[in-house]
Amino acid sequence: MDFDYDVIIIGAGPVGGYTARLLCERGLSVLMVEEHNEVGRPFQCAGLVTPSAMDAVEAYDTVVADVDGALIHGPSGTLVPVGREGELRTYVVCRKRFDQTVVQQGLEAGSDILLESQPVSADVQEDGVEIQIINQRTNETTTLRSKLLIGCDGAHSWVRRRFKMGYPKEMLVGFQTEVVGYEGKERWLEMYSGSEIAPGFFAWIIPSGNGTHRIGLWSKADLLDGRTVLDCYNDFLQHPLWKDKFENITETARYCGPVPSGMIRRPFKDRVLVIGDAAGMAKPTTGGGLGPGFKQISSVVDRLVKQINLDQLSEKHLKYVTKTSWPKMKKEQDRARALRDLLVSTRSDEELDAHFANFAKPEVISLINEIGDIEKPVPLGLALLKNVPAFRKLALKAGVKLLFT
Repeated sequence: MDFDYDVIIIGAGPVGGYTARLLCERGLSVLMVEEHNEVGRPFQCAGLVTPSAMDAVEAYDTVVADVDGALIHGPSGTLVPVGREGELRTYVVCRKRFDQTVVQQGLEAGSDILLESQPVSADVQEDGVEIQIINQRTNETTTLRSKLLIGCDGAHSWVRRRFKMGYPKEMLVGFQTEVVGYEGKERWLEMYSGSEIAPGFFAWIIPSGNGTHRIGLWSKADLLDGRTVLDCYNDFLQHPLWKDKFENITETARYCGPVPSGMIRRPFKDRVLVIGDAAGMAKPTTGGGLGPGFKQISSVVDRLVKQINLDQLSEKHLKYVTKTSWPKMKKEQDRARALRDLLVSTRSDEELDAHFANFAKPEVISLINEIGDIEKPVPLGLALLKNVPAFRKLALKAGVKLLFT
């Protein structure tokens, strides 16, 4: 087969742009296909980027705020401050500029891009992949051929669905607004828990620069008991403990979107890979997907390029490419989810309040600040179970959960 490109990537978000850059830097020809007429719109993300993810793309000029820590509130108002003044924990970015910067890096490395375009069919043949792409503005269809097709096309991935690759373990839903008029602590974000405002998970208030904040929450449909995330958002703003905080805010934008968490069982088939949200890579403890998506491709890129150059891209070959890192990432996700459920998601408000009373103890806060890492929640969870007497009764249950994940 004559190939138009070595790799065609569906989706020109940050994970697609980063994937294109890594492949082009290693000498491959790459095309990104993006359904929207501009990169970076729409987005449904809180805009937090961890230091390691930022180091990968060095998009520091897109940062709108630095965050040193989180003020975490229990259902009855117990406050647990996590972090230290002046010690950076994460960045807040302008997502449009961040996405555009990362995709521009892919273009500068040599990738091509098609905007306002999306695939309508893709067929894997023994000697390549044939993809039909339609331009939504002109309605013209183009047939292209590549050695490999990669889906970086988000939570409802067309590639994942086309090739019947399964579904993420969890599909959560998030809702967020951008507001002005909120007065918060500089360089600190806030988190709120409780069944009234974010069943099983949490709500957040994130500083986003120039006097603006992002207020949102996420949950699972089966925990909402017939409510919507918008209902929960409104209940958050009217909550007796917190409503005074919101009396002067004015909304400037609203966003809603899915959060896919739980890597699909086999994110590859003959000549096809899915990466990032398409593979269910969002962290079960925070919903963040950028860092895991970057790590997913960077951990395999050298092996993958070798197989692309050899044109050996069967499911068996792609399993070989991914076997040293992706199963480990999936296991870490599953362990983090098990601990999250044990400590938070399956707890009643009364149990959460009891947990927060223990979290708020100075020695526990010190432990959290010493070990806590939003990218690696499992070591912290295990340390809490081991070292905090009130949590030891959960240790046996945790051991069983972790043993089977």
